[in-house]
Amino acid sequence: MDANQALTELLAGRLEPGVYQWRTPPVPAAIGDTIWVERAGEAGWRGFHLDGRRARDSASFLRLCADVFEVPEGPAADWDALGDSLTDLSWTPVKHGYVVLYESWSELADADQQAFRAVLDMFARVVKAWRDTPTPMTVLMSSVGVEVAGVPRLA
Repeated sequence: MDANQALTELLAGRLEPGVYQWRTPPVPAAIGDTIWVERAGEAGWRGFHLDGRRARDSASFLRLCADVFEVPEGPAADWDALGDSLTDLSWTPVKHGYVVLYESWSELADADQQAFRAVLDMFARVVKAWRDTPTPMTVLMSSVGVEVAGVPRLA
């Protein structure tokens, strides 16, 4: 299944929510962001884009998430607090679910392996919390040529 078909299946609710590697062809950021965010919105999903180039350690990742998810309390103090915020999201209700595109995650993985593993664990917990609700969450880790051990490929 290619990246476009995988996104279609996800937005149609035919794929189990999870944390996936999503092998996307390189496209200019402005075009790629617009396309998938618009598709998600049209299908009743809220799209969040995490640009990993802005996060090379725990503190910068927590700040990035506060900005992207528009967390009312501001940056979380730690991974548990961020996870709590992401299992709430009452300030951004949706019809069908949440999809997070985490691009350039290798920046954090290369700079701070422990923080990167904490991110993966936190996202796994959050996705699990949303899984059996009417508004599940899926995290797509965009990758081109780089893989994350233990994270299944969606496309």
